This record gives sequence, C-alpha cells and structure tokens, in this order.
Amino acid sequence: MTGMSDNMRGAALMVGSMAFFGFGDACIKALGGAMPLSQVLTIRGLAASVFIALMARAFGQLRFDMDRRDWGLVALRAVSEVGAAYFFLTALLNMPFANVTALLQMLPLTVTLASAVIFAEPVGWKRWSAIVIGFMGMLLIVRPGTEGFDAWSLYALVAVACVTVRDMSTRRMSRTVPSLTVTLMSSLAVLTFAAIWSLSQDWQPITATTGMLLAGASLFIVGGYSLSVFVMRVGEVSFVAPFRYTGLLWALLLGLVFFGEWPTLPTLVGAAIIMGTGIFTLLREARLKRRGQPAPNMRRT
Repeated sequence: MTGMSDNMRGAALMVGSMAFFGFGDACIKALGGAMPLSQVLTIRGLAASVFIALMARAFGQLRFDMDRRDWGLVALRAVSEVGAAYFFLTALLNMPFANVTALLQMLPLTVTLASAVIFAEPVGWKRWSAIVIGFMGMLLIVRPGTEGFDAWSLYALVAVACVTVRDMSTRRMSRTVPSLTVTLMSSLAVLTFAAIWSLSQDWQPITATTGMLLAGASLFIVGGYSLSVFVMRVGEVSFVAPFRYTGLLWALLLGLVFFGEWPTLPTLVGAAIIMGTGIFTLLREARLKRRGQPAPNMRRT
C-alpha cells in the first residue's frame, strides 16, 4: 500500500476486514448441517482465542488490572457476544446470506437509538429521521405478516439487539481498558458456551471438505480480527467507518456465487435504505465530534 494516503490505507484495510468476515461466515453457512453449530463454534473459537491472546500480548494489551465496574461491563459484553454469535449464525444457516447481513448493518442506527433512550444523549431531528427511515428499510427486509417472515427473521433481529448491547457496553468502559483484552474475553466466552453446548450434541467426523471449511472459517475470522485492529491505527474514523458497509456487498456476491441466492427487490431496497441512513448517521456523528458535541462512540470488535 505504498504511495497511498492513511485514509485510503484505512479504507482498504476495512474493505479487507469485511471480506474476511464475509468469507468466514460463508464457510460456516457452507457447512450447513454437516456438523452441529456448537462443534463449529468450538473449533473456530479455539483458533480465534489463541490468536487474539497472542496479538494482545504482542501489542502489550494483555492486562487484567481493571476495576469492578469495567469487569462488569466486560462480562456484559461477553454475554452479548455469545448471544450475537448464536443468533446471527443460526439465522445465517437458515436465511439468505445478504438478508442477515443487511439487518446487521442497522448497528449505527440501533446504537444511536439506545444512546438516546438509555443514556439520554442528545440526538437531533436529522439522526432521528435517519433512525425512522432505517427501521422502515428493516421492515422491507423482514416483511412481518408475509410468508417470508419466520422465526429466523426474529433470530436475526435478536442478533442485532445483542450486538447493540455489546457495543453499548464497550463504549461505557474506561478508556484505559485494553481493547484486545476485551475482545479476548468475549472470544473465550463464546468458546466456553460452545464447548459446554457441544457436550449435549454428537460431534461429527471431520472430512476433507468439512475440514477445509472449518480451516477457512478459522483463518478468515483471524484475518478479519487482524485487519480490524490495524484499521483503527490508520486514517480518520469518519472516513474509514462507512467502508464497513462493503460487508453487505461481499454478502451479496458470496450469496450469489456460492449459494445461488439473490435478494428480492423489496430486500434490496430495504438494504439500500439501511446502508444510506447508516452512512449518514456515521458521518453526522463524526461531524458532531469535530464540533465538540456529544455523539455515540462507535467501536468495532
């Protein structure tokens, strides 16, 4: 990336991070019913936890000297991460790839809404309008009351709620709390949950095909975590953050190429609405921060 500005390097890293996470999710979806989700999460979680621990140590962020309040928030974040992993991946295995990913793009809107409702942070009419319009886009995707609406749509929405709680707990932590230690605790929580869950299920033998998919799921999530750490070290957040929405473009491409899925027109319109209002919210909050006005602090795992 020589010759590129810091902003362009950050944008490229964000696009790469979203691609890695997308390919990792595609590997899990491709596994389908070949093995229990608990087995997949256990194997993937072990690889991710070891890597995150090594990265945290390398960056000097493996510290546990936090006060009781921060430990409580770390625990809340870890529980939320467990819920997000379970509900998101369960929905992913039963819904079109892009539909689930599009719903997850509501995060900037739901975090802004939670900040206003729970913490009484000021939200102007422009961001309120973006939230309302974004939720209309969500309704176009899940379409309640139609044949396309089922329990898996609710799973995806619960995953959005879990990720919102996760990010809200993250932003309430002290600035001195190492981000990689927090990420490690969340990864270990998912690993522990999956390992205990797997005790009640029969592990399936790993074939050449499932082994390659498991290896891909593990390697891609490690790559995604790596780039998501590096991306926050270069470029301006206000410039880089909107590129997280390339995750939806990757989901559309992966869904079409590997699973023969293409969203219906209402879903595409809803996804475009969510993407547009989400980008507006991110840019609006960045502008408010530059002016010294309070705005929710968006962080990525």
